[in-house]
Amino acid sequence: MGEDTKKKFELLLKECLDSMFRVALRLTRDRQDAEDLVSEATLLAWQNFAKIESHNKFKPWILRILTNKFISLYRQKKIRPQPVIAKDREEAEEFSLFEALSSPFLFWNTNPEKIFLDNLLKRDIVRAVDSLPDEYRIVVTLCIFEDLPYQKTAEILDIPVGTVRSRLHRGKSILQKRLYDYAKEKGYLKRRL
Repeated sequence: MGEDTKKKFELLLKECLDSMFRVALRLTRDRQDAEDLVSEATLLAWQNFAKIESHNKFKPWILRILTNKFISLYRQKKIRPQPVIAKDREEAEEFSLFEALSSPFLFWNTNPEKIFLDNLLKRDIVRAVDSLPDEYRIVVTLCIFEDLPYQKTAEILDIPVGTVRSRLHRGKSILQKRLYDYAKEKGYLKRRL
């Protein structure tokens, strides 16, 4: 490939590296493994750069390479993602953070979700996201943290848009429940309840 192609690839890659690393870190849950995953995805992307139809679609394309590489690494190591089975019946049911925070009292000009989230530390939220089963964690990461539309996420993961919506909904529900339980355990909600 020519020098112009190399420069174009470097430019496009530079714009995506932060997103790639964030996604890789969420998938692997380990900094070194995330760096390795980004490196391997970058190499694969370079090897297949001539095949990309439009450079405008570079970010979803390279994120798809990254997630596919992650999935294939699972297969190589014969490690299977955690099955998507709720730990208990209560967690399997839909959970609404807003309902849990607002139902025992009346509120006037306050937003209980905002107050709750303001009290949680960022690392607590990251820990809760990391604890999600892989199928949900990947979709939550791409849709919420990377702000990708459902269609792009579906393309990256090679699943239907409806599956993306379903996994995002279930993932957010489990996440809300875990954050609520964690906040109660840490005493963030004592003064309100």
